[in-house]
Amino acid sequence: MKSKKIAVVGTPGGWSTERLADAVAERTGFRAVVDMAGVVCDLSRGEVRFGELDLCELDGVIIKKISPLYAPDILDRLELLRFAQSRGVKIFSDPERVIRVLDRLACTVSLRIAGVEMPPTTITADLKGAREAVARYGAAVCKPLFSTKARGMEIITDGPEAEERLAAFQAAGNPVIYLQEKIPDLGSDLGVVFLGGEYVATYARVGAGTSWNTTIHDGGRYQAFEPGPEIIELARRSQAPFGLDFTCVDVVLTPKGPQVFEVSAFGGFRGLLDAHRIDAAELYSNYVLERV
Repeated sequence: MKSKKIAVVGTPGGWSTERLADAVAERTGFRAVVDMAGVVCDLSRGEVRFGELDLCELDGVIIKKISPLYAPDILDRLELLRFAQSRGVKIFSDPERVIRVLDRLACTVSLRIAGVEMPPTTITADLKGAREAVARYGAAVCKPLFSTKARGMEIITDGPEAEERLAAFQAAGNPVIYLQEKIPDLGSDLGVVFLGGEYVATYARVGAGTSWNTTIHDGGRYQAFEPGPEIIELARRSQAPFGLDFTCVDVVLTPKGPQVFEVSAFGGFRGLLDAHRIDAAELYSNYVLERV
């Protein structure tokens, strides 16, 4: 395996990116972290270059992070990797499959088509329709179609200010309004991790009590969690339609039973390590090396 050249697409200096690059280097002797902001794709030459490195000449590429912040242009970055894949480079996960989970709307629609249990959700560009949904839910979480760690999300409750707040949310760069019924007393949620479609482990994100969400970004912490078969099977059904090599399914426990928020293409490294002392970088790099 020392002759294999595998690059990691991610955030230079980012904890999980660098950890994965180190794990790959330990096994191959080759280390490269690719920042997609600096990639030049020359279609006529058949090149996808990052500095002197042509991704089309590599044995493999692992996508750990496509951009520090999520926006529609991340789909364009994945298209460049899709071109490299067409040149014979094995990419983990397949860019076309990643595209389907990064857009929150595409991910949600795929989950519902698969019959996955989710909190009640409404998507519309019509303010009247959005206002009616908030009235039905009592309180709704408005979510940007591209975001991570609850960034840009807002809670809007039924009341005289709801319409004005919905209009402001839409005007702030969210022409399509994605609303999800707010889960009451959300003190924790779960990250259920899969590698190559096989269950790895589950961790809980426990909120700090200072925010409505449980993200580490807002003070939450990771804890070990041993789920029952119902939760594992729900998460397995959720990730199956996407066919990702490494993925984490966000599950919330509600009075109606476990439900799914979303499927992530990149998360899970820190949660596995903090909660279970499982090194996802080692697991993932070994998995990739078996397939290049």
